[in-house]
Amino acid sequence: MRRVRFVALGDSLTEGVGDPAGDGWRGWAALLADGLTQPSVPKPVEFTNLAVSGAQTRDVLERQLPAGLELRPDIVSVVVGVNDTLRCTFDIHAVAARLDSVYAAFAEQGAVLLTACLPDPGAMLGLPGALARPLARRQRAVNAVVHALSERYGAVHLHAAEGAWLTDRAMWSADRLHPGERGHRQLAVRFHALLTEAGLATGPAPSPEPEFPVPTASASLWWLATAGTGWVARRCTDLLPQLLTLAADEMRHRARGTSSRLDLRASAAVSAALAALSAPEPRPEVA
Repeated sequence: MRRVRFVALGDSLTEGVGDPAGDGWRGWAALLADGLTQPSVPKPVEFTNLAVSGAQTRDVLERQLPAGLELRPDIVSVVVGVNDTLRCTFDIHAVAARLDSVYAAFAEQGAVLLTACLPDPGAMLGLPGALARPLARRQRAVNAVVHALSERYGAVHLHAAEGAWLTDRAMWSADRLHPGERGHRQLAVRFHALLTEAGLATGPAPSPEPEFPVPTASASLWWLATAGTGWVARRCTDLLPQLLTLAADEMRHRARGTSSRLDLRASAAVSAALAALSAPEPRPEVA
């Protein structure tokens, strides 16, 4: 039996942040890898995780894509975009163009592409409405692009932007932005179900039950007092000035009753970004 090559691209979510293993992280992609094939031969899956914490779509395109193409994967996951929404440089046109290039490159190699839409970070962090709404609008834009491009390239797409798992505290790590072990297992289980339905996974499904206890309230406070403060400071330095401007604009529109204009503007930007992409080359028919 030939080994299956599975390569994962993306940011901290795919790197495995929130699901510790030894001195590093494990994560949903590693959990999924174990169930892609029957364990009838030693190491039936060659799994490589190229994801890096903090990565944006530009990083995936310029750094992770070349390394991923060299590995010629049978299955490749590309889950990225949240970090783009947290930057003052956010541009849905650029996000769409980068994702299109990445998806197209792997599709040309014949790899099975895994994608996912994700919840917006403002809601997960519990930000006030005026601050959360602009981030939510950005994440909806990214998700709309991912939906459209996933359909274009025939990706196995996971709808992870909604559902009961988002409000289940047991699914999330102390930082409130990354899944904990149970959340990573939930992602792996759901991806495995989609792959099994498509006849692309033949191994046992990952267990949804965690090996370790859910982080306690004291663990959450410790994270906020140590690593969390640094994370917030780094994001605030880059994003906060623009986010305050966006929040002020949000409040002005709400006061005038014209908030719908912001949504319409975002939808128009998504449509324009997708329209600007060239049509994919038709795939040759297999006899």
